[in-house]
Amino acid sequence: MTKQASVFAHRGVSGDYPENTMEAFEAALRSGAAGIELDVQLTKDGELAVIHDEQIDRTTDGIGYIKDFSYDQLKRFDAGSWFSSKFEGSSIPTLKNVFDWAVMPGNDLTINIELKNDQLPYEGMEEKVLDLIEQYKLEERIIISSFNPESLKKVRSLQKTIEIGYLIIGIPENAVETAKKIGANAIHCQPEFALSSFGQEAIEKGFPLRVYTVNDPHEQNPLLEAGVEVIMSDFPERFMNN
Repeated sequence: MTKQASVFAHRGVSGDYPENTMEAFEAALRSGAAGIELDVQLTKDGELAVIHDEQIDRTTDGIGYIKDFSYDQLKRFDAGSWFSSKFEGSSIPTLKNVFDWAVMPGNDLTINIELKNDQLPYEGMEEKVLDLIEQYKLEERIIISSFNPESLKKVRSLQKTIEIGYLIIGIPENAVETAKKIGANAIHCQPEFALSSFGQEAIEKGFPLRVYTVNDPHEQNPLLEAGVEVIMSDFPERFMNN
């Protein structure tokens, strides 16, 4: 029998709401998704800002790099109007904002935090994220992922039990070997890896696959048959109760 996969809302319900905003995360909670995926960058004053790109140009009304703004400056930018005028006034949240929401009654979502440190080094990001997780006692609900294996290796050296997902693009032949070396628990991959012999090898060697970003429900059955653990989608409700 084909096992069911959990569904995570990719950057929140980012197909219907501006990505990586509290509105998108709240929609994920309402949708019945098992978890959310979000991205963190470091501001000039060391705050963990929840935003995908290194620059604010695409998803706000501002221009420039996250690293060049304090969070007080960043939060003044409109992070909703680019998506739809009805979201005018949405702001870039901090990871602390997300955690304040995550510990409210009725919220038991898994939170996949992607460290966006594969383009810029963001010195000390790992410690900041782990310290905040410990402060909120959320260790059991967190997955930390990154395309940067050295960063994940550092996370594992600092925290021996937290769930780590090694992010890959395409079908790298050494994914399992790297995941082992850095102490990852799972591999976060695109559908083509999950459906390849390398994906099957990963599962056989004890590395569950969490697949991004799947928006077409017709793609679901082959992934379920392949045995993936999580499907990440901009439209999580499309994959509920199918």
